[in-house]
Amino acid sequence: MTQPIVRRRLFWLIAASAVAFARVARAQLSAPAVPIKALDDALLQIMRAGTKAPFAERARIAAPAIEAAFDLPQILKTSVGARWTTLAIPQQLELTEVFRRYTVASYVANFDSYSGERFDIAQQIRVVGGDQVVTTHIVPTSGDPTRIDYVMRPGGGGWKGVDVLLDGTISQVAVRRSDFRALLDKGGAAALTASLRAKTAGLEAGGNQ
Repeated sequence: MTQPIVRRRLFWLIAASAVAFARVARAQLSAPAVPIKALDDALLQIMRAGTKAPFAERARIAAPAIEAAFDLPQILKTSVGARWTTLAIPQQLELTEVFRRYTVASYVANFDSYSGERFDIAQQIRVVGGDQVVTTHIVPTSGDPTRIDYVMRPGGGGWKGVDVLLDGTISQVAVRRSDFRALLDKGGAAALTASLRAKTAGLEAGGNQ
């Protein structure tokens, strides 16, 4: 058996063991926090794998957890704003798929190394209207932790994130809305789609866009 095959099998064995352990931990969480715990577990897996594992392989691990944790179509609609209803159905479908791939690529590219970090989920859930906010911290071995809040909303598919707040205040959707508006003003849905495709390609190729 060749060395690359052995490494690949060991990688998937470790990943499977981590998933089994995570199922026990998730059983103790509140419903809105469960998909976030699964997301954190997936991110730790790809962080530990690092860039030695192919980008596509890490994306296959992260994608299911990302899609389960977030209502990506709703996030896209909110980011585009009122113009969403003016887009033709084929444009909406294309943009949704491009945005999904871009989101996965962003996570894989930004969580590509491991130095002993851990993810902590706060026990207390903050209620904001019909949403619930799950607070997490990325805790390094030294230095200050990074706070990330997930705005979770119930739906037919269970609790899913509709926004991410960096440091508890900076709305990812608000930042994207500003960027998307500029692209839509410049060239409509085609310009936004092209921009997301280019950023995704850069991330998948090892860039830092």
